[in-house]
Amino acid sequence: MEPLLRPLPICEAHFGNGFTRRLHLLRPISDGKGGFFRCLHSQTLNSLVCEMGMVRMDPARIRMSVGGEAVESVIGRSEEEELPVFGEGAFVVDGGGSEGRRVVEGGILERFAPKGDVERHTMRDLMESVRVGVIDCGQWIEEPTLLVTRFEYANLFHTITDWYSAYVSSRVTNLTGRPHLVFVDGHCKAPLEETWEALFSSVRYAKSFTSPVCFRHVILSPLGYETALFKGLSETIKCEGGLANDLLESPNYHKTARLTEFGEMLRSAFDLPKDEHHILKPASGHNVLFIRREDYLAHPRHNGKVESRLSNEEEVYDALKIWASDHSKCEVNLVNGRFAHMKMKEQLRAIQEAQLSLGLTGQALEHRRTEQKCRHVC
Repeated sequence: MEPLLRPLPICEAHFGNGFTRRLHLLRPISDGKGGFFRCLHSQTLNSLVCEMGMVRMDPARIRMSVGGEAVESVIGRSEEEELPVFGEGAFVVDGGGSEGRRVVEGGILERFAPKGDVERHTMRDLMESVRVGVIDCGQWIEEPTLLVTRFEYANLFHTITDWYSAYVSSRVTNLTGRPHLVFVDGHCKAPLEETWEALFSSVRYAKSFTSPVCFRHVILSPLGYETALFKGLSETIKCEGGLANDLLESPNYHKTARLTEFGEMLRSAFDLPKDEHHILKPASGHNVLFIRREDYLAHPRHNGKVESRLSNEEEVYDALKIWASDHSKCEVNLVNGRFAHMKMKEQLRAIQEAQLSLGLTGQALEHRRTEQKCRHVC
C-alpha cells in the first residue's frame, strides 16, 4: 500500500483529478486469471472510486424493493425498503480457487471510506459484502458497468451530484464512450431517470436480474454526498474556471476544467450545443423565463402537493405578460416554464435560451444555479 498523501488543496483535486492514491485490495493470480479489486483514493475529498474485475452479483442476496416501478404503484413505500441491505456474498470476485474470505479487510474502510454524516453509506456496505470465491454465471456482461446507489433520486440538486460522481468515476478509471449503468437501489422510476438513460449506454436495476449475473469490469461510483458540488454547500472551495487545453498549456492550481467537461457531456447527451461561446439565443428579443411550481407526484412518500409555491402565481404570470407586451425599449419573450410537464432536453434548452429566469426558490431553479456556476467556473 502506498504511503498516505497530503490532501491536495487545488481545484482539479476537488473536482475529480485528486484520485491519485492506488489501493490494490485483490490482485489477479499469477497466471493472469482471476478477478481484482482496486481503488483510487482522493484524500482531498476523502472518497474512493473502486473497480472490480470478474465479479458476480447475486440479486437474491440484496434485500430491497425491485425498483423501476411507476410511482403510482408503490405509494407509501418506505425509504428503508428502497435502500439496499447486502447479504454476505452479494458480490463475489473470482479468486482463482480460494474462497470465502472478505476482500476489504481490517480498518481499510474506516481509513479510506468513513461514513461521515451519511447515516447509511451504501457503497461502503457493498464493499464490506464482497467475498472471494469461485464464480459461475449463465449471464455475463462484457462491457464496463457503473454501479450507482441513489438517495435523493427525485431531487434535482442531489441527482446532479450523482451524475457528476458517475462522470468523475468514468474519467478517473479511463473509461471510453458511455458505459452501462446498474442502479443498486429499489427506487421507483422518476422523471430524472430520463437523463440517466441519455448519459449511459443502458440503465438497469440490480433486481431486474432474476438470477446471478457476472461482470468483466464494474466501477463503484461514490455517493453524490462526496462530490465537491455537495461539499461546497458547507465548505469554502475557491475555484475559477478554465478550459482543459488552456490548463494543459498553462497549469493553474486555482482553476478547473472538470465542470466545463461535465456540462459538455450533459449537453452532448441531449444534442445541445457544447461550445459555451455558442449558447442558444432566441431568434429575436430577450427571453424571460418564468419557472412555475406545480403539484406533482415525485416519490412514494410525497403527497403530490408542492407546499412552497406562490399563492398568486397566475396573477404574477398575467402581470408579467402585460409587462412583456408593453415593453417598448426592446422585445421581450415571456416563456411559461412549466418544468413539471417538460422533458429534460426542453428544460435545458429553455434555460440556455433565457436571458433572465424568475421563480420561487427551490429545485426548479437549480438549473439556473448550475448554469451560472458552470459559466462562472468555465
